[in-house]
Amino acid sequence: MTRDVVVIGYGMAGARVAEEIRRRDPAGARVSLTVIGAESYPAYNRVLLSGVVAGTMRPESVWLHDNEWAKENDVDLRLGTAVARIDRTARRIELADGSTVDCDALVLATGAKPWLPPVEGLTTDNGEPSPGVVPFRTLADCERIIDAANIGAPVAVLGGGLLGLEAARGLAGRGNLVTVVHPVGHLMERQLDPEGGRVLAETLRGLGIEFKLGATAARYLPGDGLKLDDGSYVQADLVVVSAGVRADVALATEAGLAVDRGVLVDDSLRTSDGRVFAIGDCAQHPGTVSGLVQPAWEQAAVVADLVTGENTATRYRGTPVVTRLKARGVDLAAFGDTEAAGAEVLSVSDSTRGRYAKLLVREEKVAGAIVLGLPDAAANLTQLYDRGARLPEDKLALLLGRALPGPGEAAAPSVNPANLPATAVVCRCNSVTKGRLVEQWRAGATDVPALAAATRATTGCGGCADAVRGIAGWLAETS
Repeated sequence: MTRDVVVIGYGMAGARVAEEIRRRDPAGARVSLTVIGAESYPAYNRVLLSGVVAGTMRPESVWLHDNEWAKENDVDLRLGTAVARIDRTARRIELADGSTVDCDALVLATGAKPWLPPVEGLTTDNGEPSPGVVPFRTLADCERIIDAANIGAPVAVLGGGLLGLEAARGLAGRGNLVTVVHPVGHLMERQLDPEGGRVLAETLRGLGIEFKLGATAARYLPGDGLKLDDGSYVQADLVVVSAGVRADVALATEAGLAVDRGVLVDDSLRTSDGRVFAIGDCAQHPGTVSGLVQPAWEQAAVVADLVTGENTATRYRGTPVVTRLKARGVDLAAFGDTEAAGAEVLSVSDSTRGRYAKLLVREEKVAGAIVLGLPDAAANLTQLYDRGARLPEDKLALLLGRALPGPGEAAAPSVNPANLPATAVVCRCNSVTKGRLVEQWRAGATDVPALAAATRATTGCGGCADAVRGIAGWLAETS
């Protein structure tokens, strides 16, 4: 007998868990699958939204599925439909249109909602963004931003974190005069140290973006801009808000599930109700950080194993997160521990050329790193971090992207594809491993464009393009 599995949420996490379920059960023999999405179009890659804002990508190009995906994969996909209530006792999902869906297992992938800071005038009385204010979170938000941001017009971005900077870069690429307002003294303080934040700001200034750091918006003046807490003003025809998100736990809370900052889950990704799972930004697991894609996709694979019975022993143990800034003209990676206590620390700073690198070493392994403007170093260090491998003797050369061989060793190219394990993540935007690329090569995708079409590798920020070309070349030589 088939089990009825319902996924609430058709964002990146919900789409991925549906794909993983069908990968394990392609004929639907074990799982009858329903996916419910509140948005009216197919799931899309949120990582690429800054490209949509910049005009370098069409909205359709960031879709994860085409219009035929659900039919071809025997998925009951309900778009533009909100969930009104979860009846856990009856195991029934009530939709806003009055229909219901029964389920044996439920997966919550409701994501997160943008947080609007308490700035006078930023929201209306009912909590909605005021005219001229748009959050940066969804594809519909991108459409609103593009409609409102006339080329050459001044735009303010509230938030100097990852998404705020991606939005700012996209708007600057469109020809807008962009000012980022950030309450902390340096950018991306969750991932960068003050010097890394300073070099990043200098790099972005060279791309036409201005900054108000250590300043807080005090009041929004429609049609004029922002008054800051220091008494200064930022002129803006449009204010784009990217000041953080909050897990969307409304349905879970109303259903009586245990909730803290997110829906609490164990290593099986089960909630306080064993028939209900939660993944992605709405879930709270001690081993991961919310707001990034890779943890959600690893969680999706675990849930798919469990609900299909493919591997009932699988568990989610957390994800070592690598953060990349997806902004055209900027190559930034940050990962691991940024606290220097008890670590060997190496750093180089060259703000004139937009380069900064900091490496923290413990027990001769990468404990953490910040790498800006040095893509070879970023690639090498990321793979060493993922694998938990020992560092070469000349760590400074590695930091500069040119690891030197030891005595009697031949020089080797950086990130030699032959040395990467199958589990090494090559494309983080789309969570593509070396093993997946090898699998698709053997299935007939024998060049980079074909590998991109089969796996979506290189179609995100583009930072993995060299690695994919290297793997393709290695496969061509060894096949």
